[in-house]
Amino acid sequence: MEILKTFPLGQYIPGNSLLHGISAKAKIIVSFWLIIIIFLLKLNFYSYLLFFLLVLLGILLSSLSINYFIRSLKPVYFLILFTFVIHFFFGEEGGKVYFRYGIIHITDNGIKMALFMSLRLIYLVLITSLLTLTTSVLELAQAIEDLLKPLNFVKFPVHEFSMMMTIAIRFVPTLLEETDKIIKAQKARGAEFGKGNLISQAKSLLPIIIPLFINAFRRANELAEAMEARCYRGAKGRTRYRISHWTIKDLVFLTIGILYPILLLVFFS
Repeated sequence: MEILKTFPLGQYIPGNSLLHGISAKAKIIVSFWLIIIIFLLKLNFYSYLLFFLLVLLGILLSSLSINYFIRSLKPVYFLILFTFVIHFFFGEEGGKVYFRYGIIHITDNGIKMALFMSLRLIYLVLITSLLTLTTSVLELAQAIEDLLKPLNFVKFPVHEFSMMMTIAIRFVPTLLEETDKIIKAQKARGAEFGKGNLISQAKSLLPIIIPLFINAFRRANELAEAMEARCYRGAKGRTRYRISHWTIKDLVFLTIGILYPILLLVFFS
């Protein structure tokens, strides 16, 4: 399950840390707020350093191994590298010019943008990983449903939407595990991946994609039958085994998670 080990989305690592004990609603609100702040934060070394300290605090409060977060970056290594290279060689002009040849130019502003755009992607992945690794799928679903409850007034199917999100997140590691099994099975039959030109590589993926889609539809059908067998009829008449309540700990977490980034925006504006 090599693929599954490097892709944290949908994986929950049980624990008794302070971050595990925070309400899922508070973690979702703070996570979305931090993602917004990333794109509003001024491109400044000190602002990004102080923002990283907040992310680092979250990692420490989770009591999880740093390896989980390092592995969570592996699926986006190429995207981070691509973003860095594009801004480094073809980015914004301005400032001191270190090198120029045709459309390629390396400047102060280009280097700055390459660094900060790459950091943005890294922060996005780390924040998302903190949320999913310390919050179970059930907690996420209930939190999303609670946060979207006001939309019931406009007849938005909140429960169905949260259920759909839950199933989608839950099936990510399942599909990745299936993909890993299919790849191993095809390799055992002599299949080779990642060799030849682009067209050859694309064709070599067909023995993976077709069985994966078949398995995905089969699992979806089995899930639908299981839900019907249990008389699932949407939100009507459903109750919860556990009801989440706000605590002082949640409010402190929410206050720090919202006010600290605001102070960064104000101080470095």
